[in-house]
Amino acid sequence: MITRIEFVLSWSFLFGSLTALPAAETPRPPNIIFILSDDLAQGDLGCYGQKLIQTPNIDQMAKEGTRCTQTYCGTSVCAPSRASLMLGKHTGHSPIRANREIGREGQMPLPQDSFTVAQLLKSVGYRTACIGKWGMGMFETTGSPLKLGFDHFFGYNCQRHAHSYFPKYLYNDDQRVDLPGNDGNEKVEGKGAIYSQNPISEETLNFVRSNKDGPFFLFYSVTLPHGSFQIDDQGIYKDKPWSEEQKNYAAMVTRLDADVGRLMALLKQLNLDEKTLVILSGDNGSSFAPQSSLGKLFDQAANGMRGFKRALYEGGLRNAGIIRWPGVVPPGRVSEEPWAFWDFLPTCAELSGAKIPATVQIDGLSIVPFLKGGSVPKRDFFYWELHEGASIQAVRWGDWKAVRNGPSKSIEIYDLKNDVGETMDLASQKPELASKAESLMAAAHADDSNFPMRDKKENKGVPLGK
Repeated sequence: MITRIEFVLSWSFLFGSLTALPAAETPRPPNIIFILSDDLAQGDLGCYGQKLIQTPNIDQMAKEGTRCTQTYCGTSVCAPSRASLMLGKHTGHSPIRANREIGREGQMPLPQDSFTVAQLLKSVGYRTACIGKWGMGMFETTGSPLKLGFDHFFGYNCQRHAHSYFPKYLYNDDQRVDLPGNDGNEKVEGKGAIYSQNPISEETLNFVRSNKDGPFFLFYSVTLPHGSFQIDDQGIYKDKPWSEEQKNYAAMVTRLDADVGRLMALLKQLNLDEKTLVILSGDNGSSFAPQSSLGKLFDQAANGMRGFKRALYEGGLRNAGIIRWPGVVPPGRVSEEPWAFWDFLPTCAELSGAKIPATVQIDGLSIVPFLKGGSVPKRDFFYWELHEGASIQAVRWGDWKAVRNGPSKSIEIYDLKNDVGETMDLASQKPELASKAESLMAAAHADDSNFPMRDKKENKGVPLGK
């Protein structure tokens, strides 16, 4: 028979044991790294068919994760594509819809009411950094990365400044850091004491080491292989029977690959591999025409897509999309399901548990189910526009794609399932699809006084600016 005292003591012991049990730990949200390579094309990478340029580390990343064949950029040029990635908006709603320089240094800034993926993640305790190139507002403007959720910035702010890989200075946060021995030369033969990618790549590794206890968000905005085509070491391409420009371009892509490899190795070394989602892409398609010397040698058009930078055909919009997260993202998968840059912000929201403010409009959809091996979400359409020269538009719904190369131009209709090269305009055969495309374009486009819809004489064959 158990006495009252024994019962009380037994109950007290049990109760004390229960209260001493540790609370179940809430799983830590993943570290998130988005590697955005400036002007990288699908066709630059071995895992997408490149034969002459070696990219073993990125190819290995693709083997260990998912390689997407239909990852869409925000649009086909730098600043508006990056704005789409940061804001979760397509270019019919984004405040930046073209590259637009302001003053001696800097571009049109993101406005004060912008809400970036860095602000989203910072709100739930992430440490955040943009390392490489920003190009969406100098530090004294509303578009400064340091005012839009980034704890740390290192590299180039102005994209024009980033045309030289031997610049006279870079920025550490908003403080100028001089690089003695560099002259800022933008010519292919440019040289200097400090190749900019050297300190930029080191800073990425330092940020990861310093924030290994996480969670962290790293926007690794690499300038390679954007022109000017400069490199400090041509490496394995030095003795190729190619032009200096061709050797340099190949070496720049391989240098990008080497630095991606260093980053992946560090994640493994720090036991962060299974705690870190890494996505790699480029901000637009190929930066040069297929008939150029670079285009002919490296055959980026071998995948059959039409167009390149500043066009809204598939060659200007589709890019590499490699997604790696061991234990979560299925290894060795190749997916033809389309997703777009503006899906990144809502994906980060779901992964981190962060809430998107009710006042913030986004166009993207979370692709977390896709990351885990499922399908991308269903949507009505993808939409793009660009305002450099004529205002051009494109829309995709299902496998149908429409392009209009100016407000007064006819709408072109293509069947991407059977004609990825967009060689056969079906608009005259399918007027009902042209009519639908016009309606979708009108619905997706919000007027913006900074980017009025306009026709302008085309500069045939020569992209405007860089």
